[in-house]
Amino acid sequence: METSAAAASAGGFFPSFLLLAFGTLVAAVLGVAHRLGLFYQLMHKVDKTSIRHGGESVAAVLRAHGVRFVFTLVGGHISPLLVACEKLGIRVVDTRHEVTAVFAADAVARLTGTVGVAAVTAGPGLTNTVTAVKNAQVAQSPVLLLGGAASTLLQKRGALQAIDQMSLFRPLCKFCASVRRVRDIVPTLRTAIAAAQSGTPGPVFVELPLDVLYPYFMVEKEMIPTKLPNSLMGRVVVWYLQNCLANLFVGAWEPRPEGPLPLDIPQASPQQVQRCVEILSRAKRPLLVLGSQALLPPTPANKLRAAVETLGVPCFLGGMSRGLLGRNHPLHIRQNRSAALKKADVVVLAGAVCDFRLSYGRVLNRKSSIIIVNRNRDDLLLNSDIFWKPQEAVQGDVGSFMIKLVEGLQGQMWSSDWAEELRKADQQKEQTYRDKALMPVLQHLNPVWVLQQVEETLPDNALLVVDGGDFVATAAYLVQPRGPLRWLDPGAFGTLGVGAGFALGAKLCQPEAEVWCLFGDGAFGYSLIEFDTFVRHKVPVIALVGNDAGWTQISREQVPRLGSDVACSLAYTGEVSWCFGPSWASVNSLGVSAMA
Repeated sequence: METSAAAASAGGFFPSFLLLAFGTLVAAVLGVAHRLGLFYQLMHKVDKTSIRHGGESVAAVLRAHGVRFVFTLVGGHISPLLVACEKLGIRVVDTRHEVTAVFAADAVARLTGTVGVAAVTAGPGLTNTVTAVKNAQVAQSPVLLLGGAASTLLQKRGALQAIDQMSLFRPLCKFCASVRRVRDIVPTLRTAIAAAQSGTPGPVFVELPLDVLYPYFMVEKEMIPTKLPNSLMGRVVVWYLQNCLANLFVGAWEPRPEGPLPLDIPQASPQQVQRCVEILSRAKRPLLVLGSQALLPPTPANKLRAAVETLGVPCFLGGMSRGLLGRNHPLHIRQNRSAALKKADVVVLAGAVCDFRLSYGRVLNRKSSIIIVNRNRDDLLLNSDIFWKPQEAVQGDVGSFMIKLVEGLQGQMWSSDWAEELRKADQQKEQTYRDKALMPVLQHLNPVWVLQQVEETLPDNALLVVDGGDFVATAAYLVQPRGPLRWLDPGAFGTLGVGAGFALGAKLCQPEAEVWCLFGDGAFGYSLIEFDTFVRHKVPVIALVGNDAGWTQISREQVPRLGSDVACSLAYTGEVSWCFGPSWASVNSLGVSAMA
């Protein structure tokens, strides 16, 4: 009995095992077939006669998104997309360094509210952009970086300029993707551009390998041997390569939507807005601090300005919000921000962040009611566990919130005494600058006087680009933007070297503006070569260099603390001109002494 039972059990086990093994084998085969793209190839075709290439798909998506400029430093990895952009009427602007291309794209993004685009070649071309991409991340600027790469089959096999680019950019970008098939170019780019502009804006990176950008016949020539091998293994390898080629191009030219995807922009809830209305309505000494996020789409600058004027609360403007109220507006307080924040009983931080710029929140009065609005949750609550506490923290779009806040207050007015007190303190501080402008200096020019002349000279259509340390820090107190979106600085990352790229992007997207670049002499060194770019592309800008022959912002603290000016000294340089055939560019370098 036991023997027959065991035999029966064994007889049931082996068929089940065989069925399981067969099922596993079938699943594995189907998985391999799917991975090799065999099923997709059964339903779609490869057009082996087409001379179209992936660069055309890239250009089509960019045009559909309203992109007018692509900034680049040319390389063979990305040539097809540059040629295709030119054919579709997208202006290709080549710079002398890849970092400048990304800075220029950043400027376009900030000034137009759309995505700025830079395209660079593989390896060192991409590594040269890292500082600018990080700057865009910190400044929350929607930049699309397109990077070339080695062919898909040659990656991790020692190809020219082949590195792990994805690992390099993942910490810097909101979205990173490597396109592996031509048909994936369009949906990947649409997703990337939407990601750059949604939520908290920021840079995105799309890697485009060589074999995804070039046409079928060129890739086939490089990938498939002309003579079929005799060995079985050789034939298997050739079949594999042919399948990879087919999978690269199958369904490549089928029609696909190219236009923008819907953006995900967080909004304050009606309940949050109402609570903020109630807090602000009880204020006696309200204060508004606007940051760069206030100028993000979808709220136009003129509508935001009207809301701020209707609100009637004294305000400080920082970052991209500088110039929102124009020049000498009675609500705009420019000096003594720390003192004003200590006296205010209600403070609205609209896009402003409690980082080093607000002393990590320590500048806020703990008895004040703090309303903070920001798209980014981390920025919203930064240092709130240590130095300050918000009464209402609203994660949402700043511009839209301000419009709803003003609507909720229904024209409420505040006593003019508070604003008048702040304006008097403002005027007293500005008088100290006027006094400093009259002080004699040992040599060259007084920098405060120089910047006062700039302030008096700037036309109404001026757009200011600032790049430097000591000279620019003084300019921030003395020189007023003439209107909204008329001031470009690097942002919270404090990057030197943004000047030429920002000026290039600014002049191209606002050709009617008179672009002024205020440089420190140290920062100017990064931008010097790009004056060739300005001349070649007929981009007129005005550059003013405050030349105090040193890294004065550093030496001012290094010398008294450590007793040495090592590495802080530069040299005085007079007027320099560059000649390029019939055209020329000139930079006037003013010798100015450091302001104490």
